[in-house]
Amino acid sequence: MSTLGYAVHDSMTMLRRNVKHAVRYPAVSLGSSMLPILMLLLFVYAFGGAIGGGMGGGRDAYLEYLVPGVVVMGVAAGAMSTSIAVCSDMTEGIINRFRTMNITRSSFMTGHVIGSVLQTMVSLVLVIGVALALGFRPDATPLEWLAAAGFLAAVAFARAAFPDGQLYVDLQGAGPRPAEPQTVLGSFLRALGTADSAVPESLEERAALYRSVLDGRRVLVLLDNAKDAAQVRPLLPGTEGCAALVTSRVRMVGLAGAHLVDLDVMSPEEALALFTKIVGQERVAAEKEAALDVVAACGFLPLAIRIAASRLAARRTWTTSVLAAKLADERRRLDELQAGDLAVKATFELGYGQLEPAQARAFRLLGLAYGPDLSLAAAAALLDLGPEDTEDLLESLVDTSLLESAAPGRYRFHDLVRLYARACAERDEHEPGERAAALSRLLDFYLATAARVYAIERPGDRTVEHLHPYDHEGLSFAGHQDALDWLYAEADCLLACVRQSVAQGSLRRAVDLLIVAKDLAESGANAHQFGAAATVVRDAAAEAGNALVEGRARTTLAQVHLNAGRFDEAEAEAERAVELAGAAEDPWIDCNAPSERGIVAAYRSRHAEAETYLQRTLTAYRADGNLPGEASALCNLSRVHLSMGRVDSAVELAESGVAVYRHLGLTVRLANGSYALGLALAESGRAEEAEARLSEALTIFRDSRQRLWEGMTLFRLAEVRLGERPAAAAALAEQSLSVLLHVGGDWRRAGVLTVLGKSLDALGETDRARACWTDALSVYDRLGSAEAASLRELLSPAATG
Repeated sequence: MSTLGYAVHDSMTMLRRNVKHAVRYPAVSLGSSMLPILMLLLFVYAFGGAIGGGMGGGRDAYLEYLVPGVVVMGVAAGAMSTSIAVCSDMTEGIINRFRTMNITRSSFMTGHVIGSVLQTMVSLVLVIGVALALGFRPDATPLEWLAAAGFLAAVAFARAAFPDGQLYVDLQGAGPRPAEPQTVLGSFLRALGTADSAVPESLEERAALYRSVLDGRRVLVLLDNAKDAAQVRPLLPGTEGCAALVTSRVRMVGLAGAHLVDLDVMSPEEALALFTKIVGQERVAAEKEAALDVVAACGFLPLAIRIAASRLAARRTWTTSVLAAKLADERRRLDELQAGDLAVKATFELGYGQLEPAQARAFRLLGLAYGPDLSLAAAAALLDLGPEDTEDLLESLVDTSLLESAAPGRYRFHDLVRLYARACAERDEHEPGERAAALSRLLDFYLATAARVYAIERPGDRTVEHLHPYDHEGLSFAGHQDALDWLYAEADCLLACVRQSVAQGSLRRAVDLLIVAKDLAESGANAHQFGAAATVVRDAAAEAGNALVEGRARTTLAQVHLNAGRFDEAEAEAERAVELAGAAEDPWIDCNAPSERGIVAAYRSRHAEAETYLQRTLTAYRADGNLPGEASALCNLSRVHLSMGRVDSAVELAESGVAVYRHLGLTVRLANGSYALGLALAESGRAEEAEARLSEALTIFRDSRQRLWEGMTLFRLAEVRLGERPAAAAALAEQSLSVLLHVGGDWRRAGVLTVLGKSLDALGETDRARACWTDALSVYDRLGSAEAASLRELLSPAATG
């Protein structure tokens, strides 16, 4: 490495050292008309300082210097007054240069000394920029050339903007004894030429004199490592032409006129590029997927990526896969992310160590939840606090950058911060059972609230009376749409809670939460995650020998498989659930398990068997006093009778079910009844009535976000219109295919393709019709479905000749 390279490397090393004092997210605040130019100057400084793989950084190191945590605050003081704060890594580089001049951190300079320091700093920047521009790195990208040019422009502006010098102080905000503003002002005044005898005693007098001395000067004041706004406020110049740069680990929202700009973590592409620059192109290219796993495990946080990459670069016998495997263990991940004096855990420890007891407790307990984020209401339940107190605590954690507010009323951790919070809970939560109690409160909150949604959607359904008791009241909703909005917004968190509750041993409440959240599966939007959670519950219950929970989970899984058109899996789950019914002695299983078994048999054209199971279901619902369930069984029996050619009884059964639904004022269930009645009326030749009932069902399904049944109702409407209005039928079938693209399974889509082909054939579009039938036939052949025979007839030369 050249002399220049070593000099720059040493400077960059000092810059990086301060990364460990920062929390993950920075906030940059600026004010007044100088904002755009100063932002350019300061960001280009960090960016340019990070350029050059041979100098220990690389272009991606720009974010490493900024992202780990800094708050830049700005306060306007007149038309030209601006305060800015820049990453503390920059200030550490300046400090390094100060040390070479034998000036301590607490020293302050003015006149020729300030000019000398600023000139030295600018000269270093200029040298780096020129070196890059002259080819110091032959493989420099166009972006790096641009940064080098930007460096030179920044230097010119720095000298022009602040010709009277710079003041610097480390306010030691992250330490146990932060600097007193009164002491700092005294040092500032002396550095600005004020005699010791002229420095007043009180803070107010020193602040006033400080601003008077700065009046008419253009000085850059760098306040590094600030504790809070109260510490900073007396130190702001407040005079036209001056600027203050404030670095801090917290957001100083108390500074009037501040403008905050958050910098996010790296994109996957940027993260991989940084990792590659340190590890080497050859090693990463050989195991790119493993490299992506590594940067993802680092949460795309530059400090973590640099540490992980440095460890791999120093161990030539390791492969990238070895490192990925080490980081895959969440309990060990933070321990693995340590190299020399750099450690991700140490970064977080600085912030955690300054929290008040209530903040620290909230931080620990919030990290226990598995979900991607938490609503304010869920956090309040977990913490066992009121919503106002909870919001105050959470917002204070956001201000310290230990927590993020992704949207109003929602909070989340960075993945690595969450792991640290959990580690703190294990280490510091001394109250026996407090962690388990917090998670139990969260589960009760989700169960109680989801049960309310279920009751709003299905009034009169006794399922909610067969749930495990819970202690939380749950949220209240103004109406049907508000309830559904909550359910779908909380889907990921709710299903994560189910999986976590299984790990905690709360099997009964976990399966009950799935039961009352069944709309998530029926809508199709969360069917995969829902099925995965139900599988976890089923397996845990089977291992524990809990027949009741296993029976409920298998019944729920049968519903999921039916919705997806996986009839073999649905039948296996339903059959086992029926077998468990006796041991479980559970009214809910007695009603629902045979219902799923009957529906599977109906799809398999085993109509007599289907009727037997559905009659058993009807009897169980009546014994339980569950009127909506009784109506559901009647409608399912109607469809079986229809398949058996008993059209009149099919219409009668469906009409009986619809009458119950209308009496109870049901919504989604009324749509199910109208759907069944529409099918029966269509088969009886009453097409106009059938279309009315199906249109009614379609409106309700759409309103209730039931994508599966919306698509199936469009399909049935296409069947009704096929005879007299083939163009309208084709349009409806195409809509159905669009809706059923990711829900319902291939078997249902094949049925829609068949009707679409018939519609197109009636319109004279034979080639398109045959294409639809060919696709449908391939599905039926793959599934071994009986419908394949009718498709072959449609595709035969005699049918199309």
